[in-house]
Amino acid sequence: MKRNIVIAVVTAAALVGGGTATALAVSGDDDDASTPVTRTDDDRDDRDDRSDDGGDDDRAAAPGHVTAADAVAAALRHTPGTAVSAELDDAVWEVDVLGKGDTWHSVRVDPDTGKVLGSSEDDEDDAAEVRAALKGTSVTAEDAAKAAAAKGTVVSVGLDDDGDDRGWEAETRASGGDERNWNVALTTASVTADRDDD
Repeated sequence: MKRNIVIAVVTAAALVGGGTATALAVSGDDDDASTPVTRTDDDRDDRDDRSDDGGDDDRAAAPGHVTAADAVAAALRHTPGTAVSAELDDAVWEVDVLGKGDTWHSVRVDPDTGKVLGSSEDDEDDAAEVRAALKGTSVTAEDAAKAAAAKGTVVSVGLDDDGDDRGWEAETRASGGDERNWNVALTTASVTADRDDD
């Protein structure tokens, strides 16, 4: 008996829940019945399913689901201390946390999940200046990021401890990509445009 092996693609790709389904029928020499095999490929990126009222421009301007304030909170849960800056750098939040003594921690936070990716430790000489600048203040880096978020997507927030104009500095990005700098008061969280930004 002559061996016949027939492999045929029976159906074309069909849209099943956003993925593709392909059915294959395979028959061999010993039985005439075909056994259909269905395979579902769903290579969609779940992030494309986000409902975004602003379109692609807003998605491009946003660092991910995790805001600067969220990144600071995640970093402080991982590494207790005082957050003094958060910046979206190379698609990762970098949060600087002043720990005990002169110990600084750089905590990396995923902008899509809020998970801490890792941290490193260093000793810096300016810990005393930072502590002095924050003494008697009530607005944290997280608070400053939340306040500045009313002006756009916050891509960085950091303590300016130089001179008489001490406060939080925040940079925001609008949906069109325009970047602006803001000052956030250390005691009231009031947001004003950075005079140097005009």
